[in-house]
Amino acid sequence: MAGFFITIEGIDGSGKSTQARLLRDKLVEIGHDVILTREPGGSKGAEEIRSLLLQGNTDRWSAETEILLFTAARRDHVERLIEPALIADQTVICDRFVDSTRIYQGYAHHNLRKLVDKLHNLMIFRNPDLTILIDIDPTIGLKRSFARSNHETRFENLGTAKQSIMRNNFLKLANDFPDRFVVFDGERDFGIIAKDIFSYVTKFNATQTTAKTHNG
Repeated sequence: MAGFFITIEGIDGSGKSTQARLLRDKLVEIGHDVILTREPGGSKGAEEIRSLLLQGNTDRWSAETEILLFTAARRDHVERLIEPALIADQTVICDRFVDSTRIYQGYAHHNLRKLVDKLHNLMIFRNPDLTILIDIDPTIGLKRSFARSNHETRFENLGTAKQSIMRNNFLKLANDFPDRFVVFDGERDFGIIAKDIFSYVTKFNATQTTAKTHNG
């Protein structure tokens, strides 16, 4: 599974961070060299930007400013951590990536999706090989989120109605990129979900590796 880039997406409280850790642990257990990271963050510069984005009032930034901040954080993250790891033939699992920006900033504010895509194509030179979407009812997700002891609640504070819109747009995005997206029901037991994700990831990677070998 060398040089393999996996992202895990979903609305707040979907369990994606838990599943990212469980997937990392299982892959390490069977001998893979894995880096687990997150967005916004993952590098020193990006972590500094993270606090600006995830704390404060929901209207702290305009949508355009948020997109620029997320893109700046992602550029530093890719340059300093993700790309070097992939070049070194490591597997990278990232909790959120550009698809979250497409949803939370691109779709949610006056349809700025084209701006997100344009900046991504201009500044970010890496796309995921596989994106795992953890789908969950927003009511359940927000209950989980607010049960955590965490001060990074700026996006959770958007409320259930907007989280429902985010959920629907995530599912639409999965249809936009069917070659790399796979959707899992996030309302099941964490262990069962983790087992299904691990099985899918190993099979997907084996298929991709075989295809590259034949094409090469």
